[in-house]
Amino acid sequence: MSSEEVLHSLEVFEQAPEAEAAVPSPVSEPADSADPGIMGADLATLPAAARHEGEIVQATIVKITDTDVLVDVGMKSEGVLAVGEFKTRDGALTVSPGDVVPLWVERFDEQEGTITLSRQKAAAVQVWEKIELAHRDQTNLSGRVLERIKGGLMVDIGVRAFLPGSQADLRPLHNIESLLQQEIICKVIKVNRKRNNVVVSRKLVLEEERDLRKAELLSRIHEGAEVTGRVKNITDYGAFLELGGMDGLLHVTDMAWGRVRHPSEVVQVGRELRVKVLKYDAEKGRISLGLKQLTPDPWEQAPKAYPVGSRLKGKVMSVTDYGAFVELEPGIEGLVHVSEMSWSRRPKHPSKLVQPGELAEVAVLDLNPAQRRISLSLKQVLPDPWTTLSDRIKVGAVVSARIRNLTEFGAFAELEDGVEGLIHISDLSWTQKPKHPSEIVHKGQLVRAVVLSLDGQQRRLSLGMKQLETDPWMALDSKIKVGDTVKGKVARVVSFGAFVDLGHGIEGLCHSSEMGGEEQAGPKPLEAGSEHEFRVIRLEPAGKKVGLSLRTAPAPEPPPEKTKRPESPSTMMQALSSAGLLPAEPAPLAPAKPAAMGGEPHA
Repeated sequence: MSSEEVLHSLEVFEQAPEAEAAVPSPVSEPADSADPGIMGADLATLPAAARHEGEIVQATIVKITDTDVLVDVGMKSEGVLAVGEFKTRDGALTVSPGDVVPLWVERFDEQEGTITLSRQKAAAVQVWEKIELAHRDQTNLSGRVLERIKGGLMVDIGVRAFLPGSQADLRPLHNIESLLQQEIICKVIKVNRKRNNVVVSRKLVLEEERDLRKAELLSRIHEGAEVTGRVKNITDYGAFLELGGMDGLLHVTDMAWGRVRHPSEVVQVGRELRVKVLKYDAEKGRISLGLKQLTPDPWEQAPKAYPVGSRLKGKVMSVTDYGAFVELEPGIEGLVHVSEMSWSRRPKHPSKLVQPGELAEVAVLDLNPAQRRISLSLKQVLPDPWTTLSDRIKVGAVVSARIRNLTEFGAFAELEDGVEGLIHISDLSWTQKPKHPSEIVHKGQLVRAVVLSLDGQQRRLSLGMKQLETDPWMALDSKIKVGDTVKGKVARVVSFGAFVDLGHGIEGLCHSSEMGGEEQAGPKPLEAGSEHEFRVIRLEPAGKKVGLSLRTAPAPEPPPEKTKRPESPSTMMQALSSAGLLPAEPAPLAPAKPAAMGGEPHA
């Protein structure tokens, strides 16, 4: 039967689906063409063989030759059939003497004593009866898939029957050719004996089987039960198992206690697994399964196996930006944070230190079985460079270091792997006052510094760059004094004055009030880069301050004149006497007599 004939038969079934009376097959035509006399006669008066024409009779195999098979049908003469009617397609004989087989009586000639029999027509009649019975009672038939045609498959169930593609499986098959040459069980869904057309369904049989298995499964399934299922298909997040009428999901996280990148690492399609029912939702018909739950949880013994402080080896499973995961045993992985990979404060990317698949020795820092977390360390199994730093570096020593990081308060310099010291911004230079360390140093620069302090327990190291040189301010008071005139170059002008470079990294301030003379209306303007002579009006080396002035120094005031007091006669006489200018003490003079009034004095 061609595919066009099959499709045509389906259209006929849709338009006139039922034939109420059984339509005889082509093999029953001899019964319609029987002798009218025989048809109308009393059956009791007819020969026995005449009553069996167009019917099936049971015959006994009498003899088998190379070309013929002699049978006894209970009549006056024996029938002869070609031996080929009793052979399979492979040529094997299917009967032996004494066997009883059904045969179709095509014609019986009593006068000549001949009878015409057919086993093939008997088999065809029986097949159609069997097909019609199976269609009426919806029983199952077996058949072999012969070929693929348009819209489905052709199946041999005794006659050629059409299996539509939509009826081949519970779900549409992507590769329907996979059923070719297979024995299948099917149901007859449409039959037209007159047109020799039969349509079958394999899907109905599978649905019945599924419903039976589902009913049996539901009678024994519950949370915690162990069931056996076959892996039906695999996805990125898990695998679906056919449990017998129902499907269950085995999530990738429930396949093993260890890390599973993809479900295909654990299960394969078609494989049977013993699993545990984790959750069952009867309303939604969903079943969650677990495979790892059939084995002990390794985290239950983790506190005993991996105490804090212990050292052990593990396998690096993966590397991330923030660390690496190390597997201690299947199901137990710990995180080595990037800060625990090296003693250096400048951690490298974890991929520079470890690679997946490598064995690494680690130390257990913390363990939390409830959260299934374990913290590991790589650097704790390595010697701490700070414990022996004081033996290698002393306070006051000059060391070389490379600038690794800059902050607002200073620069961090690495002396060796794992050891960094801080150069405070105030220890970068004696003379410069940077607002940021980048004004003096930059990342990656190799510098020399003096060890100012060292605390191995606190892991602190202070360095200084300016200590490599003598403080120029300490020798300043021996070079200049207040009142001295110095020559300087204006470094920068600010709103309140100007800073003047006096050389050797020393700057002085000329306040705006010290820029002009008293005879001028305002201060003299100063420009950056101009040179002038300034007078030192203030000097504080300890405070690193020098006050300058452009004003002319005032002239020194004359000393005040002293007023002479008159000396007493006695004092003067003593001085003249001591100088030998006066004689010795004279005799006292007699008092003068008063002159007589009116006459001349006496001699």
